[in-house]
Amino acid sequence: MSIVSRTLSDQAFDVVRERILTGAIPPLAPIRQEALAEELGISKIPLREALGRLEQHGLIASHPNRGFHVSPLSRAEAEEVFALRAKIEPDAAALASRNADEDDRLTARAALAALEECCARADPAETAILNRDFHLSLVRPCRQRLTTQLVERLHVLSERYARKHLEPEGREDRALHEHRALLDAWLQRDIPLLTQLTAGHILSAIEDLRVQLHGEEQRQAASDVAAGAGTSRRGARK
Repeated sequence: MSIVSRTLSDQAFDVVRERILTGAIPPLAPIRQEALAEELGISKIPLREALGRLEQHGLIASHPNRGFHVSPLSRAEAEEVFALRAKIEPDAAALASRNADEDDRLTARAALAALEECCARADPAETAILNRDFHLSLVRPCRQRLTTQLVERLHVLSERYARKHLEPEGREDRALHEHRALLDAWLQRDIPLLTQLTAGHILSAIEDLRVQLHGEEQRQAASDVAAGAGTSRRGARK
């Protein structure tokens, strides 16, 4: 039996990804490679490899001579990611429900219990990660590798939006209620109800996000206009 060690690039990928997903590195923030490599105790080569993978995942973007920065949240991306989830995830969860054995069922119950416990601690960063774990516990038993990988990637892309969605008061309680209903239907193998609840859970999130992100885009536009006006006034005084 051979033991495969994780590369420095893999470890850097995980660290930077979690910082982006939890908001420790906010949208539009530059990735300062030299400082980050020094902090992580690695050279720039494995860090660049990790950043390239993060760009493929859509979490960061690069520009010639300007380096990498964290991709901003946008209504367009949220619409696309959640629409894809709504097309794929309900059927994947339905197949998983049919195929799940007792270990899978225990895993799903444990995933929801961990999520509920974390919500009680009011830890939004960990809640977002455990939310992803719960949804994937309802999909992995479908035993379809490509489908599972695609759903997992969509969850990574939607995780920042999931955190944003849970910010208003009352959203977390509503989400937990929906999660309990999802798990009950999944455990009971009630396929029509499960697919309906899964699609509804995803689509209601994007409806909420449309309003939230539109408001943020308007505030950012107003801020940009005000900043531009201030620059113009300073230039006129010179």
